[in-house]
Amino acid sequence: MKDYTIRRGVDYRVYESEPTTIYAKCTEYGNGCDWLIRVTKMQKKYCWEIRRYNGSHTCTRSTISQDHSKLDSKTVAEAIKPLVEVDPSIKVKTVIADVQSKFNYTISYRKAWLAKQQAVESIFGSWEASYEALPIWFEAMCHKEPSVVVHFETMPAYQGDDLVPDIRVLHRVFWSYYPCIRAFRHCKPVVQVDGTHLYGKYKGCLLVAVSQDGKNNIVPIAFAIVEGETSDAWYFFLSNLRQHVVTRDGVGLISDRHDSIRSAIERSNGVWSPPRAFHMFCIRHIESNFLRKFKAPYLQKLIVNICKFE
Repeated sequence: MKDYTIRRGVDYRVYESEPTTIYAKCTEYGNGCDWLIRVTKMQKKYCWEIRRYNGSHTCTRSTISQDHSKLDSKTVAEAIKPLVEVDPSIKVKTVIADVQSKFNYTISYRKAWLAKQQAVESIFGSWEASYEALPIWFEAMCHKEPSVVVHFETMPAYQGDDLVPDIRVLHRVFWSYYPCIRAFRHCKPVVQVDGTHLYGKYKGCLLVAVSQDGKNNIVPIAFAIVEGETSDAWYFFLSNLRQHVVTRDGVGLISDRHDSIRSAIERSNGVWSPPRAFHMFCIRHIESNFLRKFKAPYLQKLIVNICKFE
């Protein structure tokens, strides 16, 4: 009914909406249009049956609107599901454009945003369910592959200023798959670490360590979800990385110039310091920082060449 109404550019008002009955009339009923419909759910047939229908609308809308009252976020969410399933990070403006091409209406940014969130939840589950499933997922992973490394840190739960007894919440988690641990044994003695912010409902950072094989392919070797790029978070990540994955000496550790990383290395009791390891700064970050300060693009290549030469 919604799809028909939206595509015809007409509208209806629901007069009865029960679990087994829907009765609706055109919004212009009695003013030149007699469209109405009554639909009943057939319990034994497990389907809906149209019991009364007055035929097509005979009204014309007096004003042309860019939006439609029946084109709500739930309807839009159903329409854009295939797009969201392929690309969950689809832009809201793309959603608006897709709805315009399908229904010939331009919906608001807020409606498109809400529809995208509903589509994501319908396909992938809610943020709460995903967060609650995290320990179960890691437990299942460890059961399937006992050699996997998972290290949780939790903290007390508070409701306002009051401590909630017998409940702890996730603070940090480090993990590395056994194939990643095994692969690093055959990689170059180089490890690069970096972090990225999480932009979902639950904030924090994803920290990642990668290495490089003999053919210059990038090999991810360890991951962590932490509260942010703090000194404690980086110490947690680097300590677990050294203990469980990067166990050989003479490795190079590449990072950006974040103070929290340097602080964590200083606290590591020499496991990330010469001669066991050598801390280096990423050329790309040096180049980016140079350009930000001096605004001289023609010098970028020289900076990179100097770093490579050194």
